[in-house]
Amino acid sequence: MTTKAFTTWFLLVGYYFAASRAFRHGLGSKQHLRPPPFLVQESNRRSFVSSLATTFGAVLVVSPGIANAGIDPALLKNLPVQGDESGSAQRLRQIEAIQKPTSDLVDIPFQELASGVSYREYREGKGEATVQDGSKVAAEMTIRCKSFSTQNEPGGLKYFSTRDDTEFNEIAWTVGSGEILPGLEEAMIGMHRNAVRRIEIPSTQVFAARKANQLPLPTTKDGKRRFDNLFKTDATLLFEVLVTRIK
Repeated sequence: MTTKAFTTWFLLVGYYFAASRAFRHGLGSKQHLRPPPFLVQESNRRSFVSSLATTFGAVLVVSPGIANAGIDPALLKNLPVQGDESGSAQRLRQIEAIQKPTSDLVDIPFQELASGVSYREYREGKGEATVQDGSKVAAEMTIRCKSFSTQNEPGGLKYFSTRDDTEFNEIAWTVGSGEILPGLEEAMIGMHRNAVRRIEIPSTQVFAARKANQLPLPTTKDGKRRFDNLFKTDATLLFEVLVTRIK
């Protein structure tokens, strides 16, 4: 492979990952909320790889003796790449799939349940097992106070997260046992392992769950303060749930 072809190949890689990063940072959802943290963490890992490829490609472009200062993305579909047996059409489809992916991150409206609970699925998950009444489940979870939204946290400040408030970064219970608020369980029915949903629980159900001791409790100073203040105003909660185990 010539020096020019090698440089162009790295530009292709940089464009591919840059498009991926741009899409993820431009996501929208209910009230323009950011994706749940579980998906953001995965995106950050991919962004690290992207930055390495993009930086190395930029170094090649500015190196002495290389006259190519840029490339028209429209020409990428005709670019021959050594060892690529899929053809230019396949590479173009891959780039378009990053820009407009049919993935778990595509913006989907919230589904409204008869109880007043609503949810949006970010990832379907895999496996035959699904969350049902009587299932023993474990999940990573964050809980946000919708009334305490800020510019940096449009979904509301967190009062609880399994990462900060549990020993093993998960919470486990049996569905239907009364251990946790019924509205959350209702919106989790049908979830597969590794599925991710954002679930909104109305204020009236949150007050009832508090009275029945069905809300996960914070252990941090800030979490405790927010939890106490929550019940002085609208107590609507946003749960971000990643199912890790189903039995």
